[in-house]
Amino acid sequence: MILLWLLLVPLIAAPLAFVLAKRPAMEFVNLAAFAIVLSLAGALGGQVLRSGPVSLLDGFLYADALSSLIVLLTAFVAFVCSVYAVGYFRHDEQNTIFVEKEDVLGEVASQKLRKYYSLIPLFVFSMLLVTLANNLGVLWVAIEGTTLASVFLVTFYGRKTSLEAAWKYAIIGGVGLSMALFGTILTYYAAHRIPGTETLTGLNWSMLVANASHLDKPTMRLAFILILLGYGTKAGIAPMHTWKPDAYSEAPVPVAAMLAAALLNCALYGLVRFYILTSKCLGPQFASHLLIFFGLLSMGVAVPFVLVQRSFRRLLAYSSIDHCGIMVLALGFGGPLGILGMFLHMTFHAITKPLLFFCAGNIQQHLKTDLFRKAKGGLIHSMPWTGAAFLMAGLAVTGSPPFSLFQSEFTILRAAFGGGYFLPAILFVAFLVAIFSGFLVHIANLVLGADPGLPKAEIGRWKKYSVLGLASVIVVMGFWIPSPLIRLIQGAVEIVASAR
Repeated sequence: MILLWLLLVPLIAAPLAFVLAKRPAMEFVNLAAFAIVLSLAGALGGQVLRSGPVSLLDGFLYADALSSLIVLLTAFVAFVCSVYAVGYFRHDEQNTIFVEKEDVLGEVASQKLRKYYSLIPLFVFSMLLVTLANNLGVLWVAIEGTTLASVFLVTFYGRKTSLEAAWKYAIIGGVGLSMALFGTILTYYAAHRIPGTETLTGLNWSMLVANASHLDKPTMRLAFILILLGYGTKAGIAPMHTWKPDAYSEAPVPVAAMLAAALLNCALYGLVRFYILTSKCLGPQFASHLLIFFGLLSMGVAVPFVLVQRSFRRLLAYSSIDHCGIMVLALGFGGPLGILGMFLHMTFHAITKPLLFFCAGNIQQHLKTDLFRKAKGGLIHSMPWTGAAFLMAGLAVTGSPPFSLFQSEFTILRAAFGGGYFLPAILFVAFLVAIFSGFLVHIANLVLGADPGLPKAEIGRWKKYSVLGLASVIVVMGFWIPSPLIRLIQGAVEIVASAR
């Protein structure tokens, strides 16, 4: 019943938050719901490690090591963002960010918070359904559901730029998901010769993967291309990435963190499931070459925008595009090392990226801007906790040792050389160095330097606990990874590596 409760808890929290309407009650509902979801995700991972894959409702819901890992990461990101959101929105409310006219602040703030606290559980529900659905058609519907929930969250502040960002996100995401739908339909058609696939159960992933060698090969080639473009759009793979900088810079910080750290993983999860089918049907080379090309393209596209970036919120968006490219590239390199590198990178990125957004949100609320030129530097003096954490997270996300992302990137590089991908490996290193240089220069100029005379920032205990707690997790993970998590990652590696 863990699978069912993972979906029911956020579904119960959404209408409950809407009905309660008072800010403390909505905060409590979200905190409690996501704490329960995180506990259930940990229990699911433990059950999968003990007894193997679990299923419910005649296999409609299904969890193996791969899906359990993504569920755990999604639940973790949702919980830490729910903690940060308490302090973030309280600061907004106190500083009349919601509206221009202070006399109607209370009413409008309540309406906007109701919108946030009602939609966020639905957003999390959709992401969890992505990973637990054993039907590729339901997986597509769930990813579409993440768009429907999150596009309204991007419009949260109601600014013209927010509406433009949400419109861009909806249109580009809709086009991408249309391609993914056609890819899913073609996959269904490719299985038409397999007995038992005459109905919609023909999209059952467990059935398809067991009979992948019998799928129609020309159809699967076209299907994977469409899936790569479709779910790649949702993940932000170049050149389908253009919605990301606008959405990440306009959405409330907790929403942007979930888009970057949780939704990215869910989109890549869908791509990985189709990659397994395609590799079992066609062999690994066809999918690998496409993945290597788009992975390098994503990293390459991110480089100039990181180097000349003027907004630290948009800087994080291009960092996300870069890391998406790294994970796609690792999947393309394949082999046990490449796949291990991808899942390690996915795990470490999901832990590190929210901290960057939290620090960026603190700075933006303090300075009332997200532009580097308006931030005079030396923020370590007025915001010591946030400044130190931002610099540390910047070092971590760019793969500096001893932080954990260095381990995953080094593993991916070993996979590239071990697989004979020498030119992609050289480009991989070159892009990493360029991203490292540009990112650290921006963050160092923002945080370090002489005291500009800004007043001390009051970030509040909720935001402080979020930043310090997540920073502690990142430091610990650089030296020690819990054994159950390692085993879960290894189980996910075995599932994907079996396709080669």
